[in-house]
Amino acid sequence: MLRLKRLAVFYLFAVCVITGLSFWALHVSGAAMRGAQPPPPQSEAKLGVLSTDSTPAVNITKSIIDAQWLIRTAARTGIPARALLAYAAAADMANAEAPTCRIGWNTVAAIGFIESAHGSHGGGTLTATGQASRPIIGPSLNGDGFAAIPDTDAGALDGDALWDHALGPMQFIPSTWQLAGRDGNGDGEADPLNIDDAARSAASYLCLGGRDLATARGWSDAVFSYNQSDSYVDQVRDQANAYAAQAGPAG
Repeated sequence: MLRLKRLAVFYLFAVCVITGLSFWALHVSGAAMRGAQPPPPQSEAKLGVLSTDSTPAVNITKSIIDAQWLIRTAARTGIPARALLAYAAAADMANAEAPTCRIGWNTVAAIGFIESAHGSHGGGTLTATGQASRPIIGPSLNGDGFAAIPDTDAGALDGDALWDHALGPMQFIPSTWQLAGRDGNGDGEADPLNIDDAARSAASYLCLGGRDLATARGWSDAVFSYNQSDSYVDQVRDQANAYAAQAGPAG
């Protein structure tokens, strides 16, 4: 009987080890495949000429990007001009802060498209100041078809004091926003429902850890950190490639 018990214990131990190794192998294999895929071209926007008398804080993004480039690229890609302005400015500011990142606006735009259709999810639009015309709040993260994430902000951002919700044009979870939220338009407030702030925060988040998004591993690791799904990484890659092709060179 003792021998049988020992065999049973050994069998259970072996199953646990094999299962653990299998998950590890799948994780390593997935990471290797992500890193093997080429990154999308990291598109650049044509920058505007900064004016020394540009005083309104909410015009910071407008002063960064060339107006003609914005009109032309919005028409070619189908990205609303107000959203494209935020994505291009966010990439420029993120690269100024972390020059080794080399993030392109098309990567930020691809995430914005997938997360909220550029702020139009639910029939909303973006105002002239980049504000979502209606709150963009995802489903309750209560474990029913989604990850279970108990409330982290007392409902201050998402209106739910029990469970967290992703929110805003770039769909930040409140706990992540508290760490990564940035003021993108210079009005002194980081608002996840504002496209300038949300895009700026997303670009900076993707650049964390000294990543170089012009490399295959750097780009795939950055997007995977945003949403830990291989299919999501593929979606963003396809969309970013499409935007780069549609937009053409910045000049």
